[in-house]
Amino acid sequence: MKQFMAKVISVANQKGGVGKTTTSINLSACVAYRGKKVLLIDLDPQGNATTGLGIDKKSTEKSIYDVIINDMDIKEVIVPTVQENLFICPSSISLAGAEVELVSLFSRESKIKVAIEHIKDEYDFIFIDCPPALGLLTINALTGSDTVLVPIQCEFFALEGLSQLMDTVQSVQKYLNKNLKVEGVVMTMFDIRTNLSVEVVDAVRSHFEDKVYGTIIPRNVKLSECPSYGLPIIKYDPKSKGSEAYLNLADEFISLS
Repeated sequence: MKQFMAKVISVANQKGGVGKTTTSINLSACVAYRGKKVLLIDLDPQGNATTGLGIDKKSTEKSIYDVIINDMDIKEVIVPTVQENLFICPSSISLAGAEVELVSLFSRESKIKVAIEHIKDEYDFIFIDCPPALGLLTINALTGSDTVLVPIQCEFFALEGLSQLMDTVQSVQKYLNKNLKVEGVVMTMFDIRTNLSVEVVDAVRSHFEDKVYGTIIPRNVKLSECPSYGLPIIKYDPKSKGSEAYLNLADEFISLS
């Protein structure tokens, strides 16, 4: 019988296009590939993590929306994915209105925390793909998480808006979840051909110091292609540079957890 609880990690950055969902899908898939039992909760109304793992969100009858708004048991919503050991709690278009509906609900910030409390002994890791915003859905994720993992793209303005995210993290620590910690920062979309990518990595490392993972995720065509096939990179092209990078990140993540 499992003697410990799953570590819960929110993957968050309110800035869009930073590789947040790509990291959620592929890090969780690669951690599962390494033999860990993993759950990915798709808390983004866009539902890209859901479709990126081969689940048709239009035909999904139950989703994370039903869990947080209608108090449905999360076990009724979780489904297996194409990757062995990886399960997903899918998103749906209904989630787009959840921010407004949550406002009037009792314990509105703790819906995710309560939902996953009784399944934490069934998984090794639970990842939450947060929406690209700092609203009630993201607050819910952070309140129910042990740590927050922040993807940052290797582009100009990379650090823009991050102080706002860190302020939100600090507010959650102060009022809702005093044990919340920063898991780490993942540098994404690295282009070896440009000096800018190198400069951005240096700037982020000077800002976050030892919280930045040694593994850097490159710009990779295969990483861009695989979501349209409903496959994580480890299934779509296991020999690609993108797959190699996320496997390395998974190993680094597991070793530090």
